[in-house]
Amino acid sequence: MRTSYSEQDVTMLLKDITGMVEPLDNAERERRIQSGVHYSEMLPKESLPSEVYKRTFLTALERYAAPTAKAAECIAERILAEKGRDVVLVSLARAGTPIGILIRRYLRQFHGIDAPHYTISIIRGRGIDKNAMRYLLDRYEPKQIQFIDGWTGKGAIRNQLREAMQDFPGVDDRVAVLSDPAGVTPLCGTHEDFLIPSSCLNSTVSGLISRTFCRSDIIGEDDFHGAMYYEAYESADMSNLFLDTVQQQFGCDYVFPEEAVSDRSPIAEVEEITRHFGIADINFVKPGIGETTRVLLRRIPWKILVHSLDDTAFLGHIYQLAEEKQIELEVYPFRHYRACGLIRNLADT
Repeated sequence: MRTSYSEQDVTMLLKDITGMVEPLDNAERERRIQSGVHYSEMLPKESLPSEVYKRTFLTALERYAAPTAKAAECIAERILAEKGRDVVLVSLARAGTPIGILIRRYLRQFHGIDAPHYTISIIRGRGIDKNAMRYLLDRYEPKQIQFIDGWTGKGAIRNQLREAMQDFPGVDDRVAVLSDPAGVTPLCGTHEDFLIPSSCLNSTVSGLISRTFCRSDIIGEDDFHGAMYYEAYESADMSNLFLDTVQQQFGCDYVFPEEAVSDRSPIAEVEEITRHFGIADINFVKPGIGETTRVLLRRIPWKILVHSLDDTAFLGHIYQLAEEKQIELEVYPFRHYRACGLIRNLADT
């Protein structure tokens, strides 16, 4: 699989399907998804960010490189304590890939560990790439594997991973993430819903690869799940800028704020939002900064909930995307999240 990442940083266990699938715009993808086509059977048509949004990303990177680095350090140390020096890092494409690279770089820089790092695909509703798992287990012991992702929203991928690992006894089904506002994994940098700059962009901060793809006419029984490479965007790629900027902050003295105690669980908060706005399918509710950003980048939201209209530090990029796409912002009294995307049910339009 081609990628703009260095071969030392990650090995992509993905099939390169560049040129085999015609990407679709968000409106057409949304129509097909809501008519029953699985999202993994299509690829999104990605576009470069506007100059204003690009500046917003660079500001976010400057501001949040330190907490991102600190969260990566916390995860790396916990993984090392649990798995030891023979750990094999397995990031979940694609949001997990840059996080896995950061953890690998930290382990090498501060502990002298050259941990193998792979990226594999896991798809909500379809499961993990079993061929990729077999590839790994032909080479490593189950206990060595540590899964890595970027953040949690409702914990759907966490649940998908738990279910998938029933087929692979001995593999730890927990996922390590930088930010876990959903409260579903102890292997996290923080439970705070903070801005991870890599969540702000699509392929141009993800090694120029698409989200993963699985359709039987393209992906055979013996193939890895697929992804395409956005060669046309090479001049705009900021994948390694993100990694290098965050790595420079390793060892910083950033301290996450003390987490507030709430009498309402994260999933209860999501269920409350679902009821409050009369949403029939909880999958149309995407909580957390990372998930809200994804909704704005590649789905058709009808409304974005934010805890404040003045939080440019955490939500500046969301304000900018909502303005560009003319999506309504509404203040909501969150306890666990800072933002939430609500996807439009096309049957109601």
